[in-house]
Amino acid sequence: MEVELPVSGVVPISEMRGEDEEETLKLRKMETAARGFINGFEWCKGIREFYFGDGIGDVIAVFFTRIEPARLSVDEYLWIVVGDIPPAYLVIDTSPSPKASVGAYIAEMRNWVTLAKQGRTSEAVIPVNVPATPEWADALESRLNTLEQEIIPVWFS
Repeated sequence: MEVELPVSGVVPISEMRGEDEEETLKLRKMETAARGFINGFEWCKGIREFYFGDGIGDVIAVFFTRIEPARLSVDEYLWIVVGDIPPAYLVIDTSPSPKASVGAYIAEMRNWVTLAKQGRTSEAVIPVNVPATPEWADALESRLNTLEQEIIPVWFS
C-alpha cells in the first residue's frame, strides 16, 4: 500500500542514492545528522517516517519526515535541511517539494543574516547554531550565495 504524502519529489530513505557509492555514503551520513537534529528537539517524540528529497554529498541534503509530535501544536510533517550549512527544519506550508524547501531555507537564513550583521537575533527568525555576529553572518551569506548562484541552478536543472 502506497502512502499519500502531502509533498512531492521524495523517495523512501531506503531508495536514497547518490551519483556513485562514495556520494551515497556521504548522503547516509547526512541522513544520520538530519535524524539526530530533529530527534534533538523536546517536541519530537520520534520519527515515524523518513524520506529523501535531494542532495549533494557533504554540501546540502533535503529530507522529509513525519514525526510523532510531543504536543498538538507541533507539525508532524517537516523538511530537514543539512550539510555544509546550519541545519534547519521547515514546515511544509509553502514548500511542497525539495526545491521549494531549499528556497524557503535560503530565505529564512537570509533573514537571520540580516539581523546577525547587526549582532541581533529574534524569536521571529529561524534559529542558527552559531553566534549572531557579523563574522558568522558573512560566512553564512557566502554559503547561501554559492548555493543560489552555483549549486541550485545545476542541481535543480
